[in-house]
Amino acid sequence: MSLKVACIQIDITFGEPKKNRAHVEEKMKEALVHKPDVLVLPELWNTGYDLTRLDDIADENGNETQSFLSAFSKRHHVSIVAGSVAKKTEKGVTNTMYVFNKNGEYISEYSKLHLFKLMDEHLYLQPGDSKHLFTLEDTLCSGVICYDIRFPEWIRVHTSAGAEVVFVVAEWPLPRLAHWKALLISRAIENQCYVVACNRAGSDPNNTFAGHSLIIDPWGEIIAEAGQDEETIIGTLDAKKVRDVRNQIPVFLDRRTEFYQ
Repeated sequence: MSLKVACIQIDITFGEPKKNRAHVEEKMKEALVHKPDVLVLPELWNTGYDLTRLDDIADENGNETQSFLSAFSKRHHVSIVAGSVAKKTEKGVTNTMYVFNKNGEYISEYSKLHLFKLMDEHLYLQPGDSKHLFTLEDTLCSGVICYDIRFPEWIRVHTSAGAEVVFVVAEWPLPRLAHWKALLISRAIENQCYVVACNRAGSDPNNTFAGHSLIIDPWGEIIAEAGQDEETIIGTLDAKKVRDVRNQIPVFLDRRTEFYQ
């Protein structure tokens, strides 16, 4: 089974959910010209890193986000790995990814497990507490958020359970662009999977972001790469290629987990 994916790399207006939602809708509509199976958005696209105001601007229980994206996916018959949004809950605000299938059905969500202290996430966000596996078009996938990619053991939890595609959504800063590319390519090679990584473009009052969204195959070869500005990149994923690579070099069969503690 193949999946045609579109990574929608956009700038995000600091702390303006309505403006960002309108921009996301515009860019998703533009991406439909490529006839993708899956649209992918970046991290915290509703608010950006306006962390100090999240109590006021985060989406209450994710209701507006879910309604908006479900309707879009159903109307246009396209699956959406919906980046992540600031979601307000009774326990606090989470950085939460939603996934919808092409019928507009909510199929999965995940809140960022590893909070990034260098950007004060731990002061304003609640960490997630669950794995994230979901199926799109008969392909088992996983979705993680930004800082998560620095924890290879967390990615391996999902690929050892069978995930063949890892979606990564991010607001990765420009000064660490080299890390972004090296980490993503490494995650693809060591897990023998596709990595579809959607970063944001632009800047906020505190950071300039790297862009350079990437689609990487199970050999670590780059299928598509964006520049630093707003851009949509397209790639086709073939699950058979994942299985061929895993059969050729049987990393998962050769693991000796009894020594990994």
